[in-house]
Amino acid sequence: MKETYIFDYVNENEFRKLERSIKKYNMLAYKKLYFEYYPALKEGNFLGKLVSTNKSNNTSTYELKLPTDAMFSKVHGDIKLYYMVYHSEKIVMLDKFEPMEILNEGHASELVTYKGVMVSKQHSEKDMFKINLLNMIQK
Repeated sequence: MKETYIFDYVNENEFRKLERSIKKYNMLAYKKLYFEYYPALKEGNFLGKLVSTNKSNNTSTYELKLPTDAMFSKVHGDIKLYYMVYHSEKIVMLDKFEPMEILNEGHASELVTYKGVMVSKQHSEKDMFKINLLNMIQK
């Protein structure tokens, strides 16, 4: 039987909050994460871009870009999962998601949308300006 990697978390509560926010606001990214990316990581197929390696600890750090709407990506940035792999212990340490600010805010309270894009309550004018600017550029 092939050995599989197990998941561990740097901060499980914070990570789960961000995961639920992704589930609520970007179902495609959530489905890909749960049904494609997590099983691949457990099998030892490390997806995404290799960010760094540490030979002394036998670890690798990866950055995995999740599928995101193009407009959301331009306004808030790509949704990325950061994780570390401990090769000798067969552990995948799930670290965090980016953009953390909008995902945390989406977990804490209901976000509104403007022209189909989530708008932060703290930076609503800035986000709406970006959305309007991008729409004008596309025309």
